[in-house]
Amino acid sequence: MLHRSQLVLINQNSINAGVRMNFASRRFIEAGVSHLVIVLSLCFFSVAQAGTIVRISTTVGDYSIELLDDVAPVTVRNFLNYVTRGDYNRTYLHRVEDGFVVQGGAYRFQPFVGPIDIRQDAPIVNEFNVSNTRGTVAMAKFEGSPNSATNQWFVNLTNNSSLDGTNGGFTVFGVVLGEGMLILDAIDALPFVSLGVKASSAPYITAAYESPTAFVYQNAVVTSRFSSAPHVFESVTGKMITSVNVNSGAELISLHLNAVPHASQLILQADVQSVISRRATFDGIATYSTTDNRLRIPALEVNLNGAISVLKNVVFALSNRELLQFTLESFNQ
Repeated sequence: MLHRSQLVLINQNSINAGVRMNFASRRFIEAGVSHLVIVLSLCFFSVAQAGTIVRISTTVGDYSIELLDDVAPVTVRNFLNYVTRGDYNRTYLHRVEDGFVVQGGAYRFQPFVGPIDIRQDAPIVNEFNVSNTRGTVAMAKFEGSPNSATNQWFVNLTNNSSLDGTNGGFTVFGVVLGEGMLILDAIDALPFVSLGVKASSAPYITAAYESPTAFVYQNAVVTSRFSSAPHVFESVTGKMITSVNVNSGAELISLHLNAVPHASQLILQADVQSVISRRATFDGIATYSTTDNRLRIPALEVNLNGAISVLKNVVFALSNRELLQFTLESFNQ
């Protein structure tokens, strides 16, 4: 999964794995999509804003978490620090206990090296206030040390209220939204392998375990609103979240693309640090072909400052091979 051949949407000779970009300012992003506004303004409808939303993309599928900012403010800030730095991107789920929890956030796998620890911020104070029921998200910590949570977190697969009276109670800081638990249940149903502390019960997607490249990997990103759409672009964050079938099934990947400042065009740059493999294709997955260097998205949900529309048959053309930048070429309402 993490081999160079799986980290891009284009001919592998064009990879530049060191490429990163900073988010463009809001005014530049809005300028870059301004040519869409006239076309789309008649079909937009407004949506209510929710609390802080974090979207988790995994090898199995995507789900979203609404954070309990007011209930566990220290824990939420801690979690968001890791998310906004990209620390959770391309981490794998190292502990999935059947009918209990799905846990990750601690390790990446580097070929020929092995598990790599994600850097940890200082431990945080425990803020237990909400019961660990099914679909809640909580911080992991060391046994007998209530204030030891750092970067590891888990989703409760069932009613784990027994955790409420253990080790000072496990701090719940979020809840899974919509039908997101279907993804967690699908992960729970996978076979797993035990390889020690850094992969105590790690699920894998192949028929038989061969290497950690078959683990379930994940990305995490803050979004402006909750959406279950597979392809989403937001003007405020300047980020597009998508999953792509590359070269008719040669690769299946999920990734983020970031808006590049431009006065008149919408240009997106692939974030190679967010590329993870997908287990399977699905109806409506985006496609990319190295034959014509076009990224085609059947339906893209666009959020322009809270106004939502769905564009059909969206086409991005590879415009800068070295920087992995794509320019919006065409779309239908």
